[in-house]
Amino acid sequence: MAKQDNEATSGAMKYFRHGGRKYKVDSKGFLMDPNDWDKNFAEGMAPGIGITDGLTNQHWKVISFLRNSFESMNTCPLVYVACRENDLGLGDIKRLFPAGYLRGACKLAGVTHREAYLKYVWQEHNFQHHLSRYRNSSYEIDDLGFLTNPDDWDENFALRQAYDMGMPNLLTDKHWRIIRFLRDRYRVTGEVPTIYETCEVNSLKLEDLERLFPDGYHRGAVKIAGLKVR
Repeated sequence: MAKQDNEATSGAMKYFRHGGRKYKVDSKGFLMDPNDWDKNFAEGMAPGIGITDGLTNQHWKVISFLRNSFESMNTCPLVYVACRENDLGLGDIKRLFPAGYLRGACKLAGVTHREAYLKYVWQEHNFQHHLSRYRNSSYEIDDLGFLTNPDDWDENFALRQAYDMGMPNLLTDKHWRIIRFLRDRYRVTGEVPTIYETCEVNSLKLEDLERLFPDGYHRGAVKIAGLKVR
């Protein structure tokens, strides 16, 4: 039986135990070092993200794609790419990984958005925060550019993030509808909604979301909204 404990050496690091192995994970169960991954980790973690009947060939196809992408490019592919390369629609990926793409598929594969930003194995220690000044406001952001305190968010922060991402039209009414949805849902639940929920509530196809936020759901929409999957 898989087990997660709080035996930690620093910060939010914990250990996840399954099949006789012990893995360093963060407070949300993400593998700290992607190179520690093996199939045993994915099998042990699966029940905790809503996959109770074991991993099928379809699950392994996606997990293998994510692992191969990481090993060849040292990056976690966007959900748009993962779906296209595996001939999956949004409904298919939701059925396979009900907890979400990042919190489901990527977690099982032992990779996250962190690798895509840093381009090397993420280190669990010494994440330095710094101040980034935008116009007349100061925002404390982490090393990946995510707002440290969601309550500090304002529209100016969103506009600057869109500018920094090189979004050609900056933020249209369609962008703001998604951003405000994310903010409102987070305010009510304390959680960032999954990509499935965001698309379903706002009647979006995956292709629509990609056109609006080409940098990705978490690295684009969620980041601009001043939020982060924690």
